[in-house]
Parts: sequence; structure tokens; C-alpha cells
Amino acid sequence: MLMAVDAYTTWLSPISKVVDNAIRPFYWVTNIPARMQEWGEANTTPRGEIQQDNARLKQEGLIHSAQLQRMAELAAENLRLRQLLNATELLMDSVLVTEVIGVSPSPQSHTVTIDRGRDDGVYVGQPILDAEGLMGQIISVYDGHSVALLITDSSHALPVQVLRNGVRSIAEGTSDYNRMRLRFVSPTSDIQEGDQLVSSGLGGRFPVGYPVGKVTSITQQPGKIFVDVEVDPSAELDRSRHLLLVFTLGDSAADRGSR
Repeated sequence: MLMAVDAYTTWLSPISKVVDNAIRPFYWVTNIPARMQEWGEANTTPRGEIQQDNARLKQEGLIHSAQLQRMAELAAENLRLRQLLNATELLMDSVLVTEVIGVSPSPQSHTVTIDRGRDDGVYVGQPILDAEGLMGQIISVYDGHSVALLITDSSHALPVQVLRNGVRSIAEGTSDYNRMRLRFVSPTSDIQEGDQLVSSGLGGRFPVGYPVGKVTSITQQPGKIFVDVEVDPSAELDRSRHLLLVFTLGDSAADRGSR
């Protein structure tokens, strides 16, 4: 009867609270053996076993850290590939994704080796770019790989134009991945710091409109006819791993094979 009354009414609630408070110390007393056993195990574990556990945990921590680093690298690579795919949406030409497999060891020679070659239709003079802008052009083609010359190489020059007003100039490399310069710029030319430069298409090597860089400084040296104009390349020349090979609409397979 008491169980039924307690289940279906609240008449016995005050009594239940008093009883619960009264027997709670007994629960604490009955847990003393288990607590003493836990304390003994924690304080009597052999030193060798503790050292082994510590070494094992350090190894597991190192493994997990390496896995996290790999995950971070994969996430960054995934982001780069997404940016590369987004860049293809802005192109009217057909493209082929390639990967950098080698870099020139000489600081004076800015060349990279890619994993696409003659078997993939690659040809000498073909433009390459990353997700940010123009990288360079192919200079040597083999069956399974090719070599590309970057736009920052001291032997490379390409015709560019200012996106703001169409003023044309020549951008040449300086053997510095982060700096190019414009050649033969008159002091009266309408070029300003912050101007975006794109390929002009003159010369027929690079199609028009590819991002090349941004003007970072304009300096007039005493006694010189032309001003010194420095350019920060748009492409991440020393960091990009996945690139795009551009097949322009005017290139046919026969044309590519003859180059």
C-alpha cells in the first residue's frame, strides 16, 4: 500500500526526502573499500610500468600529432585545388591540371618540372598558371614530363598592359620570386602604384587577359631616362604545387605537334 501511495501521490514526498538524507552517509561508508582500492592501485603501481605507460603515451601523442599535421596539409591542398577549379571557370580556353614534381636547385634559374608531357599534348611555349595568375611557359617537352620557365626568371620577359587604362609595357624577371620590373617606362606613362597588370596578348605567346602582377613601387632615379617600376607577381611562384596547362582555342593538335 505504501508503494502504491508513493507511486500515484505526493503524500510521502516529505518523508522520502528525510529518509534519503538519513541513509546517505551509509552509501558513503559502503564506498570506502572501493575508494581505498583505487587509491592503493594509483600509489602502488611499479615505477617501470609507469615509465612504460608514459613512453607509450608519448609515442601515441607523436603519432596523433603527425596525423593532425597530415590532415592540415590535406585540407590546405584541398583548398588549393578548389581555388584552381574556381580559376578554370574564368577561362575560355581548355585546360589540363598538372603537378610540380621538380624545382631547379639553382637560385638563378627559375624553372619547374611538371608531370605532363608529349603524351598529354603539351607543347613548347604553352602557358601555365596557378589559381592566382600566370606562372610561365613550357620550354622543354618529353614523353612523360615537361620543364617550364617561370616569369620571374631573369631571362624571361612578356608583354603586359595595365588593367585600368590599357597602357602597354614589358615585364621581365629579376631572379626573385617576389619581384618583377617593367622595362622602358617613361616618366609620363600613366602607371600608378597598385595598378593590376595582365598579359596583353602581343607576340602571340600568351593569350590576353591573364593576371601577371601588381605595381608596388615607382622610382625616378636621377639622370635616368626611364623610371624603375617594380611588380609583385600574382601567382604563388615558389609555393604552388598544382598548376594549369592552357590550351588556347586557336591551337589545334597539329599546331601543338609542330611546336
